[in-house]
Amino acid sequence: MSREAILGAIRRGLKRGPLPADQAAMLNGRLASHPRHLIPARSRVPRAEQIALFVRNVEKEFGTVERIPDLAAVPAAITDYLAAQNLPARIVMAPHPELEGIDWSSRPMLEREARRAQDGDQVSLQHAWAGVAETGTLFFPSDPVRPATLNLLPDTEIVLLRASAIVGAYEEAWDRLRAERKDTLTGGWMPRNLMLVTGPSRSADIEQTLELGAHGPRRLHVLLVEDEPAAQPGG
Repeated sequence: MSREAILGAIRRGLKRGPLPADQAAMLNGRLASHPRHLIPARSRVPRAEQIALFVRNVEKEFGTVERIPDLAAVPAAITDYLAAQNLPARIVMAPHPELEGIDWSSRPMLEREARRAQDGDQVSLQHAWAGVAETGTLFFPSDPVRPATLNLLPDTEIVLLRASAIVGAYEEAWDRLRAERKDTLTGGWMPRNLMLVTGPSRSADIEQTLELGAHGPRRLHVLLVEDEPAAQPGG
């Protein structure tokens, strides 16, 4: 059903015709320049402090972070993490060009499959589009190269995130998303789905007892690539 047909059905249900010109102009103006929410002061800090804030908030929400110098360090970091958690050296990873472009030859015993997650997969490697320092949240817009099942099915989720992709507040992430998703037909579009992940899955619904992995991964481990000198400690 087209947009016009949907709106027409709504108007008929409300027993209302097209908006008067002045109301239509006001509505179009609001859509074109939507108001911004307040930006929390805690996220308006120098860049190095902003990255440190992101790391602290991930850890506060029961996640873990390892800062690595570049993509070449990813295979060793994953292998060491899996060994420390007593997990098999086997991952299912997002078919993202950046992950597939990594040279994995330094860890030949690490088994990898680039696909969606399936029942029985224990560890996933996902590619984060952005991180938000204000809360330690990761942004995952729906995309064939970022299957959403990797965020939900495996017990352990490893996420690759570039330091340069971290923003201070949610509003800055939305600004970046809108700026990236432009086309000549509509002027802009949003992804079908946007998953926000803050720490591993958890719930305290039963007797106020915190349970990790209630409806998703029980471990969230972020590999933070230090691709921005200003974001490094002392940078």
